[in-house]
Amino acid sequence: MNTVVSDIPRITDMRVTDEVITAHLADGRTISVPLAWSWRLSEATPEQRSNFEFIGNGLGVHWPDIDEDISAAGMLSGRPARSRKASVRPRRSPRPSLKPATVPA
Repeated sequence: MNTVVSDIPRITDMRVTDEVITAHLADGRTISVPLAWSWRLSEATPEQRSNFEFIGNGLGVHWPDIDEDISAAGMLSGRPARSRKASVRPRRSPRPSLKPATVPA
């Protein structure tokens, strides 16, 4: 009998407190990161924090009320969410048209 073991981290349970975000992984590991890693979760109400859904068969978690996503891989690699300033980028002006140059006859 062959057993397939995946090295892709999958979240099986998630808890968010006033200080930490904790993910329990399918392989038995537990990861905790500071709540400040997610400004959206930091500013969310306890009710919004508790309303989440697993995405990608546990590859990540989505909070629909605040439009936040956190992946197991991101937590393991130590990548906090972008700051609010980085998340709200100013609109760029439209690029100039790339029309072919005309050659005088």
